[in-house]
Amino acid sequence: MKSMLPIVMVVTLLSACQRQEAPTAEAEPTTTATSTPMADAPAPAPAVDDTAAPAGPVSQASFLGYGDMKLGSTVDEARTAWGGELNGAPMEGTTCHYLWPKWITRPADFAFMMEEGKFVRYDVGTDKETAPGGGKVGMGVDELQKLYGGALKASPHKYTQGGQYLAMDAGDVAPTRLVFEADAAGKVTAWRVGLSPQVDYVEGCS
Repeated sequence: MKSMLPIVMVVTLLSACQRQEAPTAEAEPTTTATSTPMADAPAPAPAVDDTAAPAGPVSQASFLGYGDMKLGSTVDEARTAWGGELNGAPMEGTTCHYLWPKWITRPADFAFMMEEGKFVRYDVGTDKETAPGGGKVGMGVDELQKLYGGALKASPHKYTQGGQYLAMDAGDVAPTRLVFEADAAGKVTAWRVGLSPQVDYVEGCS
């Protein structure tokens, strides 16, 4: 009987150790289960920038005309479509003249050509207006050609040495044409949209 006493004591001690270690083994899944949902949590939504500048006004210039003013319409129809006061009047004995908004101080910056009682063309000489397709006064010729995919046909300027005209037809959009003028430095100085042959009048109504 004395010889069995140490064996019983050893078995008892081992059982006690196993009971003390059991909670530790059960605590590990609890930690894992808690951390899993946190890993799958959605990222916070990005903050909205309320200070972003609004988009600029859309240009009213098109191959069809300017705003509600349609190329080919009568002078009276064009005036009505404009809806405001237009300066300018035909000189006696002439069939061609320009009209321009009363707020324009230099008609060369923005004006509408009328010939034989029809609105036939509009001229722009300021960078405040954008041509159909995105061209503007001040752009370089290379930049302009890239913008229009090389569709602009160049020809020498009649009065400016080293200058040029760059033109393209509207195609199926309208029976009109877009013409840019560039100086000797390769910068756009003016552009116009109109019907033929008036769009190609180099001197305008002169």
